[in-house]
Amino acid sequence: MPIRGKGEFRAGTRYTGVPYSNGGWDGRMIGFDINLRTYLAAVENPRSVIYTTDLRGQRNNSAGFYGTVCSGFTSYALQLAMQVGSSFHGPEHRKGVESARPQSAQGARVGDILWSRGHVEIVTRVAATPEDGVTRVRVEDSWSPTTRTRNYTARQFDDYLAQRKGILYRIADHDAWRGENRAERYLFPNYALDAATATVNRVLLLDLGDWVPYRRDQPVAFNLMDRDNQGVKALVIQRGGEQIAKVPLEGPGVVERTFARPGDYTAHCIMTDGTASQTCEFSVCALEFRTVPENTVAGQPLEIEFHAENIRPIHLSVSSASPPNYAKPVVPHAIWLNDEHRSRGRVTIPAAALAGAGQCRVVITGENRYGRLRSIAIINVTDPE
Repeated sequence: MPIRGKGEFRAGTRYTGVPYSNGGWDGRMIGFDINLRTYLAAVENPRSVIYTTDLRGQRNNSAGFYGTVCSGFTSYALQLAMQVGSSFHGPEHRKGVESARPQSAQGARVGDILWSRGHVEIVTRVAATPEDGVTRVRVEDSWSPTTRTRNYTARQFDDYLAQRKGILYRIADHDAWRGENRAERYLFPNYALDAATATVNRVLLLDLGDWVPYRRDQPVAFNLMDRDNQGVKALVIQRGGEQIAKVPLEGPGVVERTFARPGDYTAHCIMTDGTASQTCEFSVCALEFRTVPENTVAGQPLEIEFHAENIRPIHLSVSSASPPNYAKPVVPHAIWLNDEHRSRGRVTIPAAALAGAGQCRVVITGENRYGRLRSIAIINVTDPE
């Protein structure tokens, strides 16, 4: 498993937390794009994407196929439906948040955001006495290689705040701070499912783990492991409860198939004693869009036509295709898709979101019960003639 920057996770070494990575453009973020159980299943598959795919360099802060980053960690903790970048947690960009007073350990409260340029953390515990006030502050964040927890004395916390040139923010109105971006409105994050114990399949797993969406025509690799040496006789694949394939097996190995028809699928093995193994579950989805017209002019609205099968489009964002500028961050333009958008298969990007010429990135996100997928396009915005 790759670590951001250089190096890999070491075999035989115990790690806690989840790995640091935003998943690049090809991977997925734990908690928002997949449930924790999908990642845990991928860990148990030695042929899964977390071991075979290195996304370092694809984006800032990308490393492994699955992971989270500092803003993903805080966004998940603060019950957002979509990750909000580290630059956009404060009052310049969101309602219902203010600077804590005083800007020291004595002003810290559980749930406060500790912001510094390019990074964000969250206060998860504060200890105090009547005599001394706040004596200790616990801060948690996502940092390479995994999530971490640090316990500061009041003096250490004040020194850290000064060293990072940080600001301690207090969310005074949680609903105002979240706006439309509320986890309870969507299928992800699913906190109850993430907290539950998952039973990971010991006979077969998918290259993406288990309980996961695939794109239409994306190869699905079934790793037939038979870890308990029961003997595998056949791989059975079903769509909507109906068998669509039965593949004879002579033992463990990898079977790859591609599915053109969207739907919910399962796969299990018939063992040599005639019993059926635990099933793997996955979905096959279509999520596509195009611009109308194809040429995009600065200062003019742009129509997006989108098509989805077996996945529900929920969000569209427009941002610069350039790397993030933490000194002068620009908030991506977001549109939360509603039933009218979905029934029409069309949404309008307002002219204000396309104010200047250059390249912009348009991303449509869809979700179903297994996870989220994104459709991404780079659009060249030209000056008016």
